[in-house]
Amino acid sequence: MDEVELQWMRDGDCRNYPPGAFFPSDGVGVDAARRICASCKVQEHCLEYALVNRIDHGVWGGCSERERRRILKRRRQEAAARV
Repeated sequence: MDEVELQWMRDGDCRNYPPGAFFPSDGVGVDAARRICASCKVQEHCLEYALVNRIDHGVWGGCSERERRRILKRRRQEAAARV
């Protein structure tokens, strides 16, 4: 990825928090990360980046690993239904 493609990362609210806040070990930590993401202006870019790059860990774009797997599964199913 080139620098221009990742420029949105500089605008993320997450830059004001330690990285560990987005790699929680429990549901309480996931909820806290989601609250940070909820008002972030690059939330959609962040989520799409994680989905496209198949990032397996952490909260990205306000979604946990499990939620991102569900989104990808739903997208695959919708794509298959259109064929």
